[in-house]
Amino acid sequence: MNRTLLIARREFMAYAKTVGFWLSLLAFPLFGALGGAIPILMSQSEPMRSVALVDEAPAGSGLASAVRQSLESEQAKGDISALRMAAIPEAGVAGGDRVRKVAENEGFEAGVAALKREAPRAGAAFETPKRSLNLVAPPAEILAAAPGEARDALARRYLGDDAPEGQKLSGIVFLTETNGQPGARVWTARATDDAVEDAVRDALKDVNRRQVFAASGIDPAVVAQTDRFRPELSVFSPKAASGGEVSFRDKLPTVVGLAVGFILWSLIITGASILLNSVMEEKSNKILEVLLSSASATEILTGKVLGVALLTLTVLAAWGGLGGIGLILAAPDMARDIGSVLMSNGLLIYFLLFMVGGYLMYAVLFAAIGAFCETPRDAQTLMGPIMMVLFVPLIVMQLAIRTPDAPVVKIMSLIPPFTPFVMAARAPSGPPLVEIVGALIGMFLFAALMVWVAGRAFRAGALSDVKLNWKSFLGAVRGGS
Repeated sequence: MNRTLLIARREFMAYAKTVGFWLSLLAFPLFGALGGAIPILMSQSEPMRSVALVDEAPAGSGLASAVRQSLESEQAKGDISALRMAAIPEAGVAGGDRVRKVAENEGFEAGVAALKREAPRAGAAFETPKRSLNLVAPPAEILAAAPGEARDALARRYLGDDAPEGQKLSGIVFLTETNGQPGARVWTARATDDAVEDAVRDALKDVNRRQVFAASGIDPAVVAQTDRFRPELSVFSPKAASGGEVSFRDKLPTVVGLAVGFILWSLIITGASILLNSVMEEKSNKILEVLLSSASATEILTGKVLGVALLTLTVLAAWGGLGGIGLILAAPDMARDIGSVLMSNGLLIYFLLFMVGGYLMYAVLFAAIGAFCETPRDAQTLMGPIMMVLFVPLIVMQLAIRTPDAPVVKIMSLIPPFTPFVMAARAPSGPPLVEIVGALIGMFLFAALMVWVAGRAFRAGALSDVKLNWKSFLGAVRGGS
C-alpha cells in the first residue's frame, strides 16, 4: 500500500509541479470565457457603416423612404432583443418578455426603464447596442449627377481612399424599380463586406411585401400592426416545479446536465490521456523497468491511476471554483438556481459516481495501451477507434436535452462506455430510479472488468518489448504475459 501511495504521489507531483499543467488547467475556463466574450468583442469592434440611399425609382414611388423605414425598424428590433436578453439572466424569461413588451409598445427608452425595474444590475450596466448601419444623406454631387456611369464614377470616389475628407462612405445604395418591383445596385467599400447587401435585400423584401398587400387593398396600417403582433404563450407541464406553468428554472436542470456531461467527458479524457502519455514515456525511457524492480505491476498501475485521479480532481476543483466565482459575480440569481439543481434529487452524488466510473473505465485502458507503446505512433493503432467511439456520446447528449426519454438516449445511457456522459445529461430530467441505479451498477461492473483486462495487459506490456497491435494486446489479455 505504501508503494502504491508513493507512486501516486510521484505521478501527481510530476505534473502538478510543471508550468504546463497549470496553463492547461486554466486553458478550458479561459477558452470558455473567450468563447462568450469574443462574439461580443467582435460585434463591438465592428465598424459602423455609413450608408447613403439614392432613389432612382420613378418619382412619387417613395421607395427610399420605405427602405429607410424598414432598415430603421429592423435595427430597433435588434435593440429591443438586446434589452430582453439582458434581463433574462436576472429576471428570467418572463421578466425579459415583459421588458420587450414595454419597449415595443412604449419605445426603447421606456424599455430601458423597464429593464432597470426588472433587473437592476443588468439595467445599470446596459449599453445601447452598436448599430451596424448609419444612414446618412447622399453627397450632393451624386444626387446632381445623371444616373448610370456618372453616378457610378462618383460612387467609386466616395467609397475609395481618395474620398473628400470626412465624407468617405461604406456603402451607396441606388434604389431602382423594374416592372413595379423594387431593386437596388449596392456599392460597398469592401468587396467582401456583405452586411449592407444583406440589410438592403431584407428591406426590399419587406417593402415589396407591403406594396403587394397595398395593391390588394389591404391598409398598410393593418400590415404594420400584423408585423408587430407577438402571441403571448404560456407553457404548462405537470412536471414543472409549480405543477403548472413552465419557467426558466424548470429548463435549467437539462442545461446543467448537458454541461456536466461535457465537463465529465473533458475531465475523463484529459486524465486518461495524461496516464497514457505518462506510461508511454516511462516505457520508452526504461523508467518503468526500474519501477518494476521495486513494486509490482498492479501497484504501479494502481498508483498511477490514483495519482492522475488526484490531478483530475484538482482540475475539477479549479474549473468549478473559477466557474462558480464568475457565475456568482455575473449572475448571482442563476448561480443560486444552479446550486439548488445540483443539490436536488441526489444529482451531485450521481455526477460524482459517473465521473469515478468513467475515469476507471478509460484510465486503466489507456494505461494498458501506454504499456505497449514507446512512441505516439505506436498508440494510434488502438487510439483511433477508441476516440471515434468516444465521440458518439457527444452527439447523443445533445439529443437528451429535448427528448431525454427517446429510445436511443435510454439505450445509450445504459451502455457502460457511454453511461457516464449520456446518463449525466439525462439524470436531471428525472428518469426512473431503477434506470439510474441499473446504469450505475452496469457501469461499475464494466469498470471492474476493464480493471481486470487492463491489469493483465499492463503487466504483459510493461514486462515485454512487444509492439502494440490488436493481436499482442488481446494475447496479453488472454494469457496475462
